[in-house]
Amino acid sequence: MTEVRRGVTTGMGYRAVYGKLLEEITQEADQIALKYFRAIELRVERKKDGTAVTQADRAVEEMARRKVAASGLELDVLGEEMGGGPEAAPSPGARPRLIIDPIDGTEEFSRGIPTFGTLLGIERDGEIVAAMASAPALRSHWQAYKGQGAYREQRRLQVSSVEKLQDSMVFSTGTGPSKDSADQTRIRKYLDAARNGRSFGGFWQHMLVAEGAIEAALDWTSKPWDLAPLILIVQEAGGRSTSLNGRATIYEKSLLSTNGRIHEETLDLLR
Repeated sequence: MTEVRRGVTTGMGYRAVYGKLLEEITQEADQIALKYFRAIELRVERKKDGTAVTQADRAVEEMARRKVAASGLELDVLGEEMGGGPEAAPSPGARPRLIIDPIDGTEEFSRGIPTFGTLLGIERDGEIVAAMASAPALRSHWQAYKGQGAYREQRRLQVSSVEKLQDSMVFSTGTGPSKDSADQTRIRKYLDAARNGRSFGGFWQHMLVAEGAIEAALDWTSKPWDLAPLILIVQEAGGRSTSLNGRATIYEKSLLSTNGRIHEETLDLLR
C-alpha cells in the first residue's frame, strides 16, 4: 500500500497517491471549460485587480474543491478565485495543499483564443511534487510527478539541446503599461538577444520549453497558482525553472524556464 509521510512517498510514489484525483479534476475541468469556450452565454467580469473572471473559472474551482473534499486525502486548497490560504511559502509542518488556477489565460479564453488551461499542483513541505496542466481547446495535457518524468499525453518530454541564447527561440510575457520602463527594457533585451523572440506569456510557453519546441519562457509577475505545476514539469523534462533570483520557487512572482543550457546566460542578461 502506498503511503505519504512528511513529504516522502513509499510504494509507487506521488503518481499513485495523487494521480487519480488530478486526472478526475482535469477531465471535468476540460468539460466545463469547453462548454463555455466561444459560447454566447459566457459572462466576463472584472475583479478588483482588473483581471477577467467568468462563470467557467468559478465552476472549475468549485468542482475541484468538492473532489478534494471527497477524496479522503489530507489536502487544503489554494485557488485563484476562492483563496484558501496564504499566497506565500507555507510554514514548516503545514498541511499539503492543492494549488489551482481554474482557467489560466482567462483573457484568451474570453476572446475565443485556445491557449488557456487548468493548472494543478500538489505542494508538500513547500515543494510541488505532482503537477498537471490541461489545454482542452488544444487537445493537450501535460503532467509530471517528482522523480517520474514529464509527459504530454503518453510521450515523455525532453527539453532541447540548444547551447546558446543567440541560437534560441524564446517566449515572454508582454511589455505593456503594467511594467515600468526599466522592466520593459530588460524584457526587450532578452527577446532581442535570441535568434527568435515572441511575446506570448501564460503557462503554454513553459510547456513548449518542456517539449523542446523553444528554449526559454519568461513570466515577469505572477501568482503562485499561475506557476504551481510549471517548475516540476520543466524540471522533469530536463530543464530549469527558477525565479529571476535563481530559486526554484513559485513565490517570487517571476519565473524563467529554460532548457538548462542557456539558463545562467539568460538570468545574467535579465538581472
